[in-house]
Amino acid sequence: MKSFMLTGIRRLELREVPDPLITCSTDVLLRMKVVGVCGSDIHYYLNGRIGSQVVEYPFTVGHECAAEVVEVGPDVTRVKPGDRVAVEPAMPCYSCDQCLSGRHHTCRSLKFLGCPGQAEGCLSEYLVMPETSCFHVPESMSFDEAALTEPLAIGLYSVRRVMPVAGAVCGILGYGPIGMSVMLAAGAKGAGRIYVTDRIDSRLRIAKETGALLTGNPDRDDIAGMILSEEKGGLDIVFECCGKQEAMDQAVDLVRPGGTIVIVGIPEFDRWSFSADEIRRREISLINIRRQNHSLEETLDLITGDGLNAVPMVTHRFNFGETPAAFRLVSEYADGVMKAMIDF
Repeated sequence: MKSFMLTGIRRLELREVPDPLITCSTDVLLRMKVVGVCGSDIHYYLNGRIGSQVVEYPFTVGHECAAEVVEVGPDVTRVKPGDRVAVEPAMPCYSCDQCLSGRHHTCRSLKFLGCPGQAEGCLSEYLVMPETSCFHVPESMSFDEAALTEPLAIGLYSVRRVMPVAGAVCGILGYGPIGMSVMLAAGAKGAGRIYVTDRIDSRLRIAKETGALLTGNPDRDDIAGMILSEEKGGLDIVFECCGKQEAMDQAVDLVRPGGTIVIVGIPEFDRWSFSADEIRRREISLINIRRQNHSLEETLDLITGDGLNAVPMVTHRFNFGETPAAFRLVSEYADGVMKAMIDF
C-alpha cells in the first residue's frame, strides 16, 4: 500500500509499505476515506517533536480519520465489513492504574496513532486498529464529520472538565480547529456569552458565524481592554487554545477571581510563565487538558442530533497524492485555512 511518511523536517515522501495485517482476534482492517491535518501533525512536520515525543524517521503521522471496514478478526462484535467508522486514535491497555481509574487517556502504556514511539499514523491507504477504537457511524453522517469527532471530542472533554455551569461567560484564545471545537461544545453545554481571539481574520469571521459574541485580533486590538469593558468582573472560564505565552498572559488578565484557565493548546516551549502574585491572590485555577477521555461517543450523538455542526471547520480539500501541499498550507496558515481534509 501507499503511505506518506515524514523523512525529515518539512519533508513528506510517498512510499510503498507492506499492507497491514490482522494479527489479533479483535483487530479491524480499515480502508481510509478521509484524514484531517491536525496541529500536532504540523508540530512533527515543522519541528520533529512535541516535547519529549521525538520523531525517528521515516514515520507516518496522522490521527484524525474516518474509514470503511474491510475485514474483522474472529472475535470482533461491534463492527462488520462495509461499516463506516469514526476512529478513536487512542489505544489504552485497559489494565494499568490509570485505565482502571477511568483515565484511559493517561494510560501508562498508551499507544496513539501518529505519535512517535507509540504507533504509526493513518496517512496510509489501509490501517489496522483494535475494535475498541472503531465506532460505527450512520449513513447520514459524512466521513468528514466522522473524522472531525477527534478534535470535537477534545473540545467536549475540555468543556466537560469545567462545565456545565449554566450561562458561564467564556473566552477562547486561539480559534483554530481546537478553539472552534471548544466553542461548539461550550455552546452545546449551555455556556453564556463567548469571546474569541485569533490572529487570522478569516477564523474570526467563522467564530462570529458560529456563535461568538465578540471577536478580536491581538495583533491590533487591546484584547483585555476590549473584553473587560464588556465584562467588568472578568470571565468565568478562559480556554487557552493556541499554546502561546502571550495568550496565557491575556488569560490571566481576563479571568475573574476564582475563575478557571483551561490549557488546551500545545506550546512549542518547555515552560509556561505566570505571575505567582496574580494567580495566588485571585485564586485562579489552572486545568491542563490531555487529548480527550470518554467523549467520542457523546460527540457522535451530538453531531447526529444536530447539537454540533462542524461542517464550517473544513475549509480546504486535497487528494491523497497532494498531502505535502496540504501540510505546507496548514503550516503556513495560508489562504484562510481552518481544517484541511485529505481524501483517499
